[in-house]
Amino acid sequence: MSTKIALVTGAGSGIGRAVSLALHSAGYAVVLAGRREAQLKETAALAGQAGAPTVVIPTDITQPDAVRDLFAGIRNAFGRLDLLFNNAGANTPAIPMEDLTWEQWSGVLAVNLSGAFLCAQQAIRLMKEQTPRGGRIINNGSISAQVPRPHSAPYTATKHAITGLTKSIALDGRAFDIACGQIDIGNAATAMTERMARGVLQADGSLKEEPRMDLQHVADAVVYMANLPLEANVQTMTVMATKMPLVGRG
Repeated sequence: MSTKIALVTGAGSGIGRAVSLALHSAGYAVVLAGRREAQLKETAALAGQAGAPTVVIPTDITQPDAVRDLFAGIRNAFGRLDLLFNNAGANTPAIPMEDLTWEQWSGVLAVNLSGAFLCAQQAIRLMKEQTPRGGRIINNGSISAQVPRPHSAPYTATKHAITGLTKSIALDGRAFDIACGQIDIGNAATAMTERMARGVLQADGSLKEEPRMDLQHVADAVVYMANLPLEANVQTMTVMATKMPLVGRG
């Protein structure tokens, strides 16, 4: 097939929606996965009917059977997968670690880490079998994969773990022409980051406004990573609002 096939998880809003639309504009057929079918359909409507198709497959990526069904749908629709963008994510309120419930901790791990693993596992199996062989996996790491914010233990732990998972996939995928990289995103303008305009807890205990950047810059970065030939790979990329306090946190 001349048209490349991409799967985006968490495609119903925010980064996932922006990346899905950018990939579609770049000529990809895009499989839109997420738990909220109505929002996935909104993303598909925004993509329009021109060009390659978009396919909505509601999926809870924390459930192994659901992920298997997702990839069965991809096999049936397209017979292959060229790109997985592991984007779906969850977080908890900014509360002290000692006040977290087990349900909050395990819920974030289930989405951010186990969900990414389950999707990558199925993608690797398909990419090894398909002809031509190979493909690319891009994991959404977040700048929390580098440094934490206060009161962010579950999210930070999973994003640090994503860095290890990314490296493991990159290493284990080499023999099968499977490339894997990670994009660490800081303060993209989404509904999730609207609170930053009102003030975010800093390491010194103060509340400060933080700048945000247009979401399109993130989408363009992912498309760049995706469009590289499989002989080349962006192992890690950080794209962030220039004046946000990443360098110098703490």
